[in-house]
Amino acid sequence: MQIADLGDVQLHYRIDGDADGAPIVFANSLGTDLRVWDAVVDLLPAGLRVIRYDKRGHGLSSCPPAPYSMGALVRDAERLLDFLEVRDCVFVGLSIGGMIAQGLAVKRLDQIRALVLSNTAAKIGTAEMWKNRVQMVQARGIGALADAVMERWFSRGYRASPQLQLWHNMLVQQSRDGYAGCCAAIAGTDFYTPTSGLRLPCLGIAGSEDGATPPDLVRETVDLIPGSRFHLIRRAGHIPCVEQPEDYAARLTAFLQETGHIG
Repeated sequence: MQIADLGDVQLHYRIDGDADGAPIVFANSLGTDLRVWDAVVDLLPAGLRVIRYDKRGHGLSSCPPAPYSMGALVRDAERLLDFLEVRDCVFVGLSIGGMIAQGLAVKRLDQIRALVLSNTAAKIGTAEMWKNRVQMVQARGIGALADAVMERWFSRGYRASPQLQLWHNMLVQQSRDGYAGCCAAIAGTDFYTPTSGLRLPCLGIAGSEDGATPPDLVRETVDLIPGSRFHLIRRAGHIPCVEQPEDYAARLTAFLQETGHIG
């Protein structure tokens, strides 16, 4: 475990794989930490420098005062990659992580050569919806919405498994302020216009049972980028890297090969 001190925020990050390999960066979803990628990382081929991090207010990163803007989350990722001297990475973003990915690609094309937009969109939900969620979290804590979140995160079959408790615990143990802060960032984000200007390889990944960013919403966003590809993972909700890591890793590996990121 390592910490990058970026001044106004301290980001927890982890590097696995080949220290001199081709960089791949993972940004996780709202209410999770970098462990959501564990199973996928274990299945990736050799020759990659695998970088994961906890966004502000999540995991072992610091929690600056909320609310946050999407610009601040994008800047955090930008500064972390500069800190780690990363250029030409493949950036894999899940949910809010996919919004960060879009913003960073628009801002710093030198850092990103290809995008994987997983279970995300250029715009997610409505400002009113996110405002209501912030109010609930601030008044009653994350636990008040945990059961509803589990229904969006996971398929019916997975919710019947004992593993569900692990992810429920991960969610409720996140910082209330950090969660609310990132809700505010999503509420203020509409990337349809900037994302439609991107010209780089892009893979969209969706879960067939995703209750937060349904497949059609993911496809609509990746279709903004000419030449993009789309992959639907069956029997998975909003976090297919947890439910179907073999399928996820296989399609991701194929994309890395198709784009020449690895041999």
